[in-house]
Amino acid sequence: MIVDTQARIQELITSHAVVLFMKGSAQFPMCGFSGAAMQILKACGVQPYVVNVLEDEAIRQGIKAF
Repeated sequence: MIVDTQARIQELITSHAVVLFMKGSAQFPMCGFSGAAMQILKACGVQPYVVNVLEDEAIRQGIKAF
């Protein structure tokens, strides 16, 4: 399972210019850090591909190891 998760993470970051692994969505961040990161990226004119780690426990844990 870890290998599959690592492969999924690798595919995400390879397929998109900017990926933000965050708690919540771009419209509704679920923590201060996620909200701040989204604001900074928007201020820089960057529209990241957002992955809500609260929806996928394997990704949430796997990104720490990645």
